[in-house]
Amino acid sequence: MTTTARLEAFLEMMSAERGASDNTLAAYRRDLEDASAFLGGRLAQADAGDVRAFLDDISRRGFAPASQARKLSSLRQFFRFLYAEGLRTDDPTGTVDAPRKERPLPKTMREDAVTRLIARAEAEKREARDQGGDGPAYPAACRLHALVETLYATGLRVSELVALPLAVALRDERFFVVRGKGAKERMVPLSRAARAALKEWLAARARQPAWKESPFLFPAASDSGHLPRQVFARELKALAGRAGVPAARVSPHVLRHAFASHLLQNGADLRAVQQLLGHSDISTTQIYTHVLENRLAELVSRHHPLAD
Repeated sequence: MTTTARLEAFLEMMSAERGASDNTLAAYRRDLEDASAFLGGRLAQADAGDVRAFLDDISRRGFAPASQARKLSSLRQFFRFLYAEGLRTDDPTGTVDAPRKERPLPKTMREDAVTRLIARAEAEKREARDQGGDGPAYPAACRLHALVETLYATGLRVSELVALPLAVALRDERFFVVRGKGAKERMVPLSRAARAALKEWLAARARQPAWKESPFLFPAASDSGHLPRQVFARELKALAGRAGVPAARVSPHVLRHAFASHLLQNGADLRAVQQLLGHSDISTTQIYTHVLENRLAELVSRHHPLAD
């Protein structure tokens, strides 16, 4: 079996057995094809020295430590697959240390900035409705308001948000179940404001004949059948600019971080935030511990009898 055939078998396994998304599969393919090209097509036969040489090469090419670690992780998964399938008797990545990387603090937004963003989306929807609501402006404003309210209320990944099924809004319940990474399901809340925004969006959506039969909450004329995440990201940045919020600092992922950070600032438990975000490991959620540290320091400063 050639290296190419083994790579395809590995990607098929990651899709069928691990439920890897298209984006994850594309990242694995890029990383492994990069390593294979460096090794002259001998990736499946690589030894530990080859792996280290590849890591040294991408370091010289200017890849950040985080990118180097991701590429090594892709190699580890690939060689573990080959070992499990009996195609190798060893794992050459077993003795290779991952590049040290500093975990940056997540970019987030202040609560007042999120409030301005949501208020602007609601005002634009109201203005479009007051002007008659017959043209494309009203449903577009309705959709954007519903997207922003729902994202901040739930902390969903943008890929989860744009692909939500229509049934989520039809039930009009305080909680719904979302299927996230690895096909894992979790329960997330839906605030009163988000439910109201979705209800108005449903009414506007129902008046669009092309969308009536779509199973998606946010349908679109795309290959996936739902709103592309890149389109939502562009609309969100444009909304930020109109709301007086620096657009360069705003993205769907930043709003997800804001959801988590604001929960912790207001007393939520780190484990609860882990479950809401869909993190499989608490270590992933611990990027938000700086929020807890600030809160605890303020708590001691305010209540300890010997505090300054």
